Amino acid sequence: MLKPRNVWEEFFADKRSGGHRSSAEEFLAMEAREKLFHLDGGKSLLDFGCGAGELLVYYAQEYEKTTGVDFSPSMLEEASKRIRERNCENTTLILADDKTVWGKLDSSFDRITAAGVFQYLTYQEIDDFIFNSSKYLNKEGKIVLFDMLDPRLYPLWKAGLFSQDKSCRKILSKAFCGVKNSISASLKKRPRDILGYSHYPSKIKKIANKNGFEMICVQSMYYEYKYHAIIFQS
Repeated sequence: MLKPRNVWEEFFADKRSGGHRSSAEEFLAMEAREKLFHLDGGKSLLDFGCGAGELLVYYAQEYEKTTGVDFSPSMLEEASKRIRERNCENTTLILADDKTVWGKLDSSFDRITAAGVFQYLTYQEIDDFIFNSSKYLNKEGKIVLFDMLDPRLYPLWKAGLFSQDKSCRKILSKAFCGVKNSISASLKKRPRDILGYSHYPSKIKKIANKNGFEMICVQSMYYEYKYHAIIFQS
């Protein structure tokens, strides 16, 4: 009997875009600069959940070796096109998920990162990922989890409170649509929120501490309802 496909694997099976706020190259370049600032050096980088490679091609300009990992063949096809167009000869792509990636790596890294990915993993899966990452992290390396959904801010963003046009009517309309979509998703046995799970920074920090790391939390510059978890050994 075939194992049922993961709901997220099914959702991203034919996707060809990473879902950034804007697909304009100017915006992607700015977003990459912010993330490179927090990555703060190193020579080798693993980009888990690299998607269509929108950020990976910018990372490749700053690192001697970059490896992109994703479980979506269509995403990796787009990433491969970007890599060829930018002549990123120092970049390798791997088809894998958070459980299978570790058996496909042949080296360790100075930085292990992901952007907008961990909202699709549970706390236990995040714990497993950090534990496994520690085995492939070089001395003084960092694990940087970008764009985590903040459960304290995400509901406010969904309600439209960060919008420039935040009239009561629009807020109520968004709230009604949110409830309607949530009920519809439950009836269809689909995720209530296609953006996935939100995770409290304090819980992510506990997971990091449990695995022997320290963590600092930084607010995202380009997504009001997201934060970055910078995980390192003290």
